[in-house]
Amino acid sequence: MWGLLLAVTAFAPSVGLSLGAPSASELGLSPGSTLAPHSNLTQTSTKANETSGQHVRLRVIKKKKIIVKKRKKQRQPGPLVTARPSVTTNPAKTPTLPEKQEPGCPPLGLESLRVSDSQLEASSSQSFGLGPHRGRLNIQSGLEDGDLYDGAWCAEQQDTKPWLQVDAKHPVRFSGIVTQGRNSIWRYDWVTSYKVQFSNDSQTWWTSKNHSSGMDMVFPANSDPETSVLNLLPEPQVARFIRLLPQTWLQKGAPCLRAEILACPVSDPNDLFPEAHTLASSDSLDFRHHNYKAMRKLMKQVNEQCPNITRIYSIGKSHQGLKLYVMEMSDQPGEHELGEPEVRYVAGMHGNEALGRELLLLLMQFLCHEFLRGDPRVTRLLTETRIHLLPSMNPDGYETAYHRGSELVGWAEGRWTHQGIDLNHNFADLNTPLWYAEDEGLVPHTVPNHHLPLPSYYTLPNATVAPETWAVIKWMKRIPFVLSANFHGGELVVSYPFDMTRTPWAARELTPTPDDAVFRWLSTVYAGTNRVMQDTDRRPCHSEDFSLHGNVINGADWHTVPGSMNDFSYLHTNCFEVTVELSCDKFPHEKELPQEWENNKDALLTYLEQVRMGIAGVVRDKDTELGIADAVIAVEGINHDVTTAWGGDYWRLLTPGDYVVTASAEGYHTVKQHCQVTFEEGPVPCNFLLTKTPKQRLRELLAAGAKVPPDLRRKLEQLRGQKN
Repeated sequence: MWGLLLAVTAFAPSVGLSLGAPSASELGLSPGSTLAPHSNLTQTSTKANETSGQHVRLRVIKKKKIIVKKRKKQRQPGPLVTARPSVTTNPAKTPTLPEKQEPGCPPLGLESLRVSDSQLEASSSQSFGLGPHRGRLNIQSGLEDGDLYDGAWCAEQQDTKPWLQVDAKHPVRFSGIVTQGRNSIWRYDWVTSYKVQFSNDSQTWWTSKNHSSGMDMVFPANSDPETSVLNLLPEPQVARFIRLLPQTWLQKGAPCLRAEILACPVSDPNDLFPEAHTLASSDSLDFRHHNYKAMRKLMKQVNEQCPNITRIYSIGKSHQGLKLYVMEMSDQPGEHELGEPEVRYVAGMHGNEALGRELLLLLMQFLCHEFLRGDPRVTRLLTETRIHLLPSMNPDGYETAYHRGSELVGWAEGRWTHQGIDLNHNFADLNTPLWYAEDEGLVPHTVPNHHLPLPSYYTLPNATVAPETWAVIKWMKRIPFVLSANFHGGELVVSYPFDMTRTPWAARELTPTPDDAVFRWLSTVYAGTNRVMQDTDRRPCHSEDFSLHGNVINGADWHTVPGSMNDFSYLHTNCFEVTVELSCDKFPHEKELPQEWENNKDALLTYLEQVRMGIAGVVRDKDTELGIADAVIAVEGINHDVTTAWGGDYWRLLTPGDYVVTASAEGYHTVKQHCQVTFEEGPVPCNFLLTKTPKQRLRELLAAGAKVPPDLRRKLEQLRGQKN
C-alpha cells in the first residue's frame, strides 16, 4: 500500500494534479493551504473538490500497472489525500513501520506548548530572549528589543553551522516543517533555506535526501518574517530528534526562525520509551474544525436531537452574506421567562481565533446530550437560565483562516472582517463621553451612569460600522442579557473592563469600572476552573506571565482597546462581559480539540452559573401588581445602575455583602431597602412595590376620562398648600 500513488482527475472540467509529495490536506490542514515549492514538492489544486455530482477517475499506479476505476463523487467530498511513500530503515537501524496508508501528521506542539522548553536545544543563541525555547511558531516578542521575550530563536553571528533541535521524547514519524522568521518591531531576520537531520540518540544523524540527485535536501524557507511556509519531507522519517540547519538567511541579518514540526506517533512494541500523553476526552462529541456549512449542519443536528430545549435563529448577516447563527438553549426556547436571566457566549470575533468557535459547538452538543441523560447540573442550568451561543461573529474572517489551515494561517490572517474591520475596535466609544461628564460633575444627575446612548457620529450613513457589529448591537438591545463572555485566542488570560485607558493616548493603564469587584470575581471563576491556566508548570505564551496575577488582568492595564465589546456592553446595556483568551495557539490542530475541551468544559459551565450571584427580583406597580419596565436599580456606593426588563424583572450581579438598593421609575415614588448577598447560591430575592406619584395618577385618570377619587383630590390639595 505504501508504494501506491493516487492521481485524481475530474471528467469536466479536468483538473491536473501533480503528485510527488503529500498534499497539505494530509496534514489535517484545510483545503487551500499552500506548500513552499522545492524540487520534490509540487503544489496541489483542490478545485476538484468544489463541484458536486461529477464523476472522479482514480488512477492507481503500482509499479507499471495502471488500473482505472470509476465512481460517483460524493456530495460533500473531503480533502484530497495522497498516499505517502514507505518509510525505509534509517542508518540507526530503526525498525521499518508496517506498510499502511496513514492520515496526515499533526503538529508536535511547539506552538501549543505541548513541547516543553527542555525539549528544545540549539547550537548557539544570541541571548536568553533569543534562545531555542523562543523558536516556536507564531510566538510574539515583547515591546523591548533584547529583553527576555524576543520573537524567535537566533543563532550567534559567528556560528558557522547553526542548528535548532527538537526532542520528541520518543520515536515519531516526522513528515514536515513549518517555519517563520523573527517577530520584532525593530529588526528583520529570517532563514531562506535549511537542511533537516534526524537522530535516535542525538549523536548519530542522517539527513533528508533529494530523491533525484541523492544529495542532501535543501528546503526553501521564508521571504518575510510572518508568512508561514510549509515544507513536507520527500520521505517521512522515524526518529526521536530532528534538527533544522539554516543554510542561508537574509543578507545582513541573522539565522533566526520560528517553527512547528509535523509528526505522527508510532507504535513502540518493546515499550522502550515512556508512553506519550494522548489528547482525549470521555465525551462523545464532534471534535473537528467546522467551516460555515459544517457548522450550520451541526447546529441543525443538535436542534433535531434536542428540539424541546433548543432554537436556532440568526441575528444578521456578515458583509459577504453569511448568517450569524445563534443556538438558544432553555427549557422554554423562544421566550423570555419572568425572573429567568439571559446569558450569552460569543466566539469568532477574530476569525482566525478558532478555538472559541469549536468550544461553543462542543458546548451545545454537550448540553444536549447531558440534558437527555438527566444530568442534574445541566438540567438546572437549562431550566433556570436562558443561554445563547453565537459561535461565529466573524464568519467571513473564519472562512479565510480555515482555507489557509491551522498551521499556515499565521498570526493575523482572517482576524479582520472581509471589509478589513477589527470588530473588537468597532463598537461605539462610550467611555470618553462618560468620563468627560464625570469630570464635569454631570453624573448621574444630568448624564446617566448606565445605558449611554449611541453617539450621533456612530449612526451616520458613512460611519465605518461593520454589519456584524450592528447585528450584535441590535441583539444586545433586543434581549436583556445579564452576563456574557467573548472568546479569543493567542494567550491564556481572562481580561475584564474597562478595556480602554482613561488617560488619553496611554498605551496601558489600570482603569477599573465601578463594578471592579464583580468583574474580578467573574474573571477569577473562569481562570480558576480552567485546567491550563491552573497548571503551575506551564510557561508563558509570549512575553507576559499572567500566572503571577492569577491569570486575570484589567483590559486597559494590558493594552488599551477603544471601542471594545466589553466596554460597550457594560455602558450601553445591563450586561457584564469579560474576554477569555483560551490558548497560546489561535488555531489549534483538530487533534488538540479533545484536550482543549477538557481544559475548558468545567470553566464554561461554572461561568454560566455565576449569573445567580447577587440580587434579583421584580419591580411592580403597587396598585396593579404589573411589572414596571425600565425602572432603575441603584446600589449605594456603586456608580453604575441597571434597569428592569419589559416584565419588570431585573438581575444585579454583586459580590457577597450588605447593600442598600433603590428602585425608581418615572411617575413613581422611590423605594429603598436593604439586601444582603451571601456566599450561598443565589440570587437573593429583592423585590419592590412602587406607588405612583399623585401627579402620575392624575395624568392617567384624566387620560382615561375618569373621575378623580377623594383621596387623590385631598393629596393634590395638600401638595398645593405646601407649594404655596
